[in-house]
Amino acid sequence: MDDATPTRRTMITLAAAAPLAVAATAAQAQTVRDGPTPNNPPARPPAAALRDGANDFDFLIGDWKAHVRRLPERLVGSTDWLEYEGTSVHRKLFGGPANLEEFKVESRDGKLKMHGQTLRLYNRQTRQWSIYLVDAAEGTLGTPPVIGDFRDGVMELYDQEDWKGRAIFVRYHWFPLSPLACRMEQAFSADGGKSWETNWICELTRDRVQESRSWS
Repeated sequence: MDDATPTRRTMITLAAAAPLAVAATAAQAQTVRDGPTPNNPPARPPAAALRDGANDFDFLIGDWKAHVRRLPERLVGSTDWLEYEGTSVHRKLFGGPANLEEFKVESRDGKLKMHGQTLRLYNRQTRQWSIYLVDAAEGTLGTPPVIGDFRDGVMELYDQEDWKGRAIFVRYHWFPLSPLACRMEQAFSADGGKSWETNWICELTRDRVQESRSWS
């Protein structure tokens, strides 16, 4: 989420996608008078339709005040957090299920500054969101992205990275708390997802809900 984030390697968790059932043939669906048999099993119910999440990030569109807590030393048991204040601006792209964030914060003593962009794209086939870190100054796009979807009130996305020579899982959580407040957390796991260490907490607040605007 910040300038310390390493280059990502491919790993996309598909646990968020509902399984697709194989359609039963007419012969399999047919039952005999005495009921199902091993050679004539009952028809499987159709798979539940995947939820359309194209509007899941609409809560984020607009201008926000940002308060960030960042753990620079990760996966070493550190508790020395740095705090930043600034702004986070989110706009829809081309009127579709995509948005771009511009993020500017600095430490309270003004010595540390972070300026970045985030691109979010929605895949209508998989019904999942992808989040890319963008460096406009260098002209680079962080790939592969974290990928996931919205469920049980939380947007949850994952990828796998190399962190200082260790293969780790990365998890993003977005919590839409109210129209005037939301929170994002990043966490690392070095044990295959058994335990997680949160290293980035971004709290966004605003005084009023703004009219949705697009960059096109």
